[in-house]
Amino acid sequence: MTKPLRVGIIGASANRGWAKESHVLAVQKLRGFELTAIATHRQETADAAAKAFDARSAYGNAADLIRDSDVDLVAVCVKVPDHRDLVLGALAAGKHIYCEWPLGRNLTETEEIAAAAHTAGVHAAIGLQTRMNPAMHRARELVVSGAIGRLLSARLYSGTAAFSPKIAATDAYLENAENGATLVSIHGGHALDLAIAVLGQLEDVTSLTTTQYPQIEVGEDSTRQARSIPDHLLVQARLTNSGALSLEVAGGRPPAASQFRLEVVGETGVLALDGGAPRGFPTGRLRLSLNGEPQPVDDGETRSMPDTAANVAGIYAALRDDIARGTSSAPDFTHAVRLTRLVDDVQSAAQTGTRRFAVDWPLQQ
Repeated sequence: MTKPLRVGIIGASANRGWAKESHVLAVQKLRGFELTAIATHRQETADAAAKAFDARSAYGNAADLIRDSDVDLVAVCVKVPDHRDLVLGALAAGKHIYCEWPLGRNLTETEEIAAAAHTAGVHAAIGLQTRMNPAMHRARELVVSGAIGRLLSARLYSGTAAFSPKIAATDAYLENAENGATLVSIHGGHALDLAIAVLGQLEDVTSLTTTQYPQIEVGEDSTRQARSIPDHLLVQARLTNSGALSLEVAGGRPPAASQFRLEVVGETGVLALDGGAPRGFPTGRLRLSLNGEPQPVDDGETRSMPDTAANVAGIYAALRDDIARGTSSAPDFTHAVRLTRLVDDVQSAAQTGTRRFAVDWPLQQ
C-alpha cells in the first residue's frame, strides 16, 4: 500500500482564514494524505492550529517545517510577498509544493521560482483551483465536442466582496500594487485562466481598469486613505479558434452581486457556468447548464466536501496522482509564469490603451 503524502501547511490558523476553510479540510478528507505539520508566525498560534487540526508537529518558524523530514509536501498559504522565500526554501529541501496564486509578486519572481522548481525536479502546483473543477471540465468537453456548434461569443462576470470601500487591517497589504496581490492579479488571473480553460487560447486582449472606490476605510478605526489600485476590470479578447470574449471582474460587490457567470453562445446552443462566493468564484462550486437545462456533473472525491474546500481538493488530488504516476495534470509553475505574463499584458493594455497580442502566454486548455 502506498504511503500517504505527509503535508505541512504554512499559514493555517485555528480560528479563521482561507487555509483553515480549504486546505486543511481538503487534506483531511482526501485519501492519500496526512496532515503532519502546521507553521504560523508564532509558536503559540502554531500549537493551537496543530491541536485543532490534529497535526503531529507545530512550528513558529516556517523554515523549521520545511526542514522537517516527515513532511513530503509543503502548502504555502501566506501572503504573496512571502511566497518567494518559502517556496525556494521548500524546493531546495526537495519538497513537493502547493502554492497559492499568484506565485510571485511580479513576473521576475515568478520566473525565478519556476526555474528553481524545474531544477529541483519535484511536483509543484499553483493554486488555480478551478482548473480542477468538475463542472468546468464538463463545460470544456461540451465546447470541444461541438455541443453548441461553432463558438460565437462568451461573456464572463465575476463579482467579489474583496476590494470593497471598507477593508480589514489584515488586508491593507492588498492596496499596494508592489505586493502583487491586486484585484487584477488575483481575481482577474483566476477569471482569465478559467475562460481559457473552457474556450481555448486568446489571440489578443484590450482592457480597461477603473477605481470605483477611490476612498477607502482601513481597520476597525476606519482610517481613511486613497485607493491607488484598480478595483474593477474589463477585458475584451478575440479567441484563436473563433468568437470573442468579454470579461468583467468587479470588486466591492454586495452578496447579491458577488456572483459568477460564464455564458458561451454557439451557433446551435448556449452553455453556462454559474456560481460565486464572497471571496470570489474559485472558492465555491460551479453549476453547468446547456440550453437552460441543468447538466449532471460528477464531483467524485470532492462530493461531500464543503464548497470552500472542493476546488482546492481537486488540485491536491491531481498533485497526489501526478506524484504517484509521474504525470503533470495539475497546473504547475510554468503555467503560473504564462498566466502572469498575460495578466501583465492586460494591465499594460489598460495603461496604454493598446491591444496586446499573444506571444508568451498561451495556456493549456
